[in-house]
Amino acid sequence: MKVILVPVTPFQQNCSIVICEATQRAAIVDPGGDIERIIAEVERQGVVVDKILLTHGHLDHCGGAKALADHYAVQIEGPHREDAFWIDQLAAQTQRFGFSDAEAFTPERWLADGDTVQFGNESMEVYFCPGHTPGHVIFFSREHKLAFVGDVLFAGSIGRTDFPRGNHAELIRSIREKLWPLGDDVTFVPGHGPTSTFGEERRSNPFVRDDATAGTTA
Repeated sequence: MKVILVPVTPFQQNCSIVICEATQRAAIVDPGGDIERIIAEVERQGVVVDKILLTHGHLDHCGGAKALADHYAVQIEGPHREDAFWIDQLAAQTQRFGFSDAEAFTPERWLADGDTVQFGNESMEVYFCPGHTPGHVIFFSREHKLAFVGDVLFAGSIGRTDFPRGNHAELIRSIREKLWPLGDDVTFVPGHGPTSTFGEERRSNPFVRDDATAGTTA
């Protein structure tokens, strides 16, 4: 599996082009915008896009999903149905933050805990991790020990929970009960900033390290 990170939007969100190297088929995770840049990178890699995968419904993660899905004539999978209210208000989100217009959509497939997503010969497990948003999911490649966690966890921090229907206690529970059991040696791609490992965050992240309390928020 090959991963190409394309930072998009003024928020520098980590859009990931995830490539099955055996088949040269790809999935695009969280195309928040700047779709011309994403398309250019897909062409540079010489791969065929199979689908769009979304971790959650915030503008900087899904604002370009409909346009990109239309461009490649592929399906959108994710997030969990609980984030439908975020996707329904994409137009309002673009006005609020001054982004390019984004079109609301209904994914061809809502995702739930225990689902799997596939592209080429690759398969990733879906884990429901609410807290940052009520319908947040993450994608985990067990074979490659690699996770795409959206805005659940960052290197040295955690996702915000002050947006509508955010929940700090749920976020901490998602990290400790869903992410940590996947293994300390798992590398994760966050929605923003550098990659890290779950083991490193358990040791050093002030919000969720093993000796931290759950009483503070990023």
